[in-house]
Amino acid sequence: MAKRYPTKVLLAWGEAISGNDNLRDWLLGHGYPELGLFVHALHNQPSARDWLHNEGHPELMALCRGAEGDGRAVQWLRSHGHEVLANMALAADNDDDAMKALLKEDERLWATLALKIRSVKNGIEERHNDWHTFSRD
Repeated sequence: MAKRYPTKVLLAWGEAISGNDNLRDWLLGHGYPELGLFVHALHNQPSARDWLHNEGHPELMALCRGAEGDGRAVQWLRSHGHEVLANMALAADNDDDAMKALLKEDERLWATLALKIRSVKNGIEERHNDWHTFSRD
């Protein structure tokens, strides 16, 4: 990532990704708005996605898009020196080889974050594909 974060901030980010709104709001208000807005971007909030892109955090937006299966975003991460984020994006998009690569490189914290992102994205996909939630038009 372009910015280095203390471990406790990354742990808070992971909890925010998993749904802890208090920690998400803490990130937003304590100097880490990009991490808090990433959580909103994961949930397809357009204004959060625009903010990440326009305010100097394209690597976080590429992580989000890569986790959604956008191969160009993963390639962009790689070509800009963000190999760990590229593997996180792939791992979050259910690529177990990318997860193994993170673990092999002793990037356990990043692997854990990728699993949390995977859980959110898979949950969104399941709800999207659940015919019980389709409109009866």
